[in-house]
Amino acid sequence: MRSEAAERFSCGESSAEIARELRVTLRSVQRWRRAWKEGGEPALASKGPVSTERLTARQWEGIAAELDAGPAAAGCVDDQRWTLERIAALIGARCHVIYTLTGVSKLLDRHGYSWQVPVRRSAARDDPTRPR
Repeated sequence: MRSEAAERFSCGESSAEIARELRVTLRSVQRWRRAWKEGGEPALASKGPVSTERLTARQWEGIAAELDAGPAAAGCVDDQRWTLERIAALIGARCHVIYTLTGVSKLLDRHGYSWQVPVRRSAARDDPTRPR
C-alpha cells in the first residue's frame, strides 16, 4: 500500500485523494509523504511489528506443536476447533504469559497461521462419495 502511495506521490496526486482511494487516514498519507520526501520509497518500508513477542522461540515451538496436534490433544473435547480464547488459555497455562485475543491473533498471523472457517455440510445432502 505504501509503495502504491509512493508512486502516486511521484505523480503529484494530493494526499486527500490518495487517502480516499487507499482507504486510510489523511494523517497516515501525510506521514508517508514526509518520509518519502526525506528518504524515498525505501523510507516507506515496514519496520516490522510494533511490539516484541513475549514468547521465546522454545515456548513458541511448544505452543505450535500443541496447535498442530489439535484441540482434542489439549483437552478440548466438545468440538475440534481452536478459538482465540482457547489458544490464549493454552499460552497462559503452558508459558505463564497473558495475551489478549487481538494479541493472540497477531501472534498466529506472525507465525504463518491463518484462521479458517469450518466447512458446514448438510447431513441430508446427496454426496456421490458417501456410501449408501
